[in-house]
Amino acid sequence: MTEFIQKKLSESPAARWSALVIVSTTMMFGYFFTDVMSPLEPLLTASVDTPNGMGWSSSEYGFFSGAYGLMNVYLLLLFFGGIILDKFGIRFTGLMSTSLMFIGAMIKWWALSHTFEGTMWVPFGGDVQVQVALAALGFSIFGVGCEIAGITVSKVIVKWFTGHELALAMGLQVALARLGTAMALGFALPVANAMGGVSAPVGIGGACLCIGLISFLVYNVMDKKEDAASSAAVDGSEEDGFKFADLSLLFTNKGFWYLTLLCLMFYGGVFPFLKFATKLMIFKYEVDAEVAGLIPAMLPFGTIILTPLFGNLYDRIGKGATLMIIGSCLLTAVHVFFALPLNNWVLAIALMIILGIAFGLVPSAMWPSVPKIIPMKLLGTAYALIFYIQNIGLSMIPMWIGSVNEKNTDATGYIDYTETMTIFASFGVVAIAIAFMLLLEDKKKGYGLQQPNVKK
Repeated sequence: MTEFIQKKLSESPAARWSALVIVSTTMMFGYFFTDVMSPLEPLLTASVDTPNGMGWSSSEYGFFSGAYGLMNVYLLLLFFGGIILDKFGIRFTGLMSTSLMFIGAMIKWWALSHTFEGTMWVPFGGDVQVQVALAALGFSIFGVGCEIAGITVSKVIVKWFTGHELALAMGLQVALARLGTAMALGFALPVANAMGGVSAPVGIGGACLCIGLISFLVYNVMDKKEDAASSAAVDGSEEDGFKFADLSLLFTNKGFWYLTLLCLMFYGGVFPFLKFATKLMIFKYEVDAEVAGLIPAMLPFGTIILTPLFGNLYDRIGKGATLMIIGSCLLTAVHVFFALPLNNWVLAIALMIILGIAFGLVPSAMWPSVPKIIPMKLLGTAYALIFYIQNIGLSMIPMWIGSVNEKNTDATGYIDYTETMTIFASFGVVAIAIAFMLLLEDKKKGYGLQQPNVKK
């Protein structure tokens, strides 16, 4: 009877797809909150004398955007989160991370809903307004929870979909996450203008995170029943076997480091770019501020379809390393064109569509490739280390770009984005080189990155 129940839970398409929908909903709300401030930069950096203006400087906005990863990077909280995941399991780590997301969101909303006098010194930001510092604190706490939730959800999917539609499942999870990003980019600015300030869309995001927390509680019930169906559940047995000595398997694995650095470079050319893309559309391509966020929103909307499509392709025919190479080439080409003195808004839309294709290609192949390189008992720590390195970029790059934009702002307030986009293009060039090195390493070690995921 036990074997029948385990088969019903582990092999049933209805069970594994239900688990996917539940945890993906949580991450969708997390990504919505992550990017809900990105299209609000024009309001945040506008004078307090203008309607809904907050009076932040470009450097303060850059510091705030980079604060997302500060605790993860400098306090090693994300890395420890991966160890907690491997040691204590999905249910404990998921509840912890979603709670941190909600708490951080509430701090950020409170900071943006009130007026504060004066400035204060903060690490990596120098002297900033008190409101900026408090909002950044909330965003940083949220970032800890969101990143740990991300690695937890990745392990959930590997647990339920190994030997099945693994890349498709990860692609669909990414697609829902991108839907959250797209909603944030497309609707945050109109909502802020209609409801009297930037705190309104942030408050909506906080309410969504409360729903996400409840969603993960529902998954915990399902996961507990799945583990109870077998005394030798895969997730439980391998978490109990985690040892710190096993970390050497990560640190000495060349293929793992190639994948990690590829993640850093590729996402460094996408997520920080999105945080500044709305203002790029306004200044360089002269798009009306009310609709400027809709052009960057095309990027995640495109990946909603393309990431599952490319994931299914990887499941069926393989060629994961090849997909990562192609996506990195497209990323580079897009940023090169954004750097050129070509200011037609139609071109901007076309480039965003191509970037969407790249954004579908690389994640759909990269995340399902990790379990081919790293054993299940170290998977949480592996994803955590990848996310940790990625967070270095997510925290430092926006601060860098914010300073570059401020340096390239003239007396009228116009920003020259040539240097900014050249920086982003350089990330793509490095990503191409790393992707080729990963392909060569796969041929040497036989990881199977070019092989299909679905077992016949």
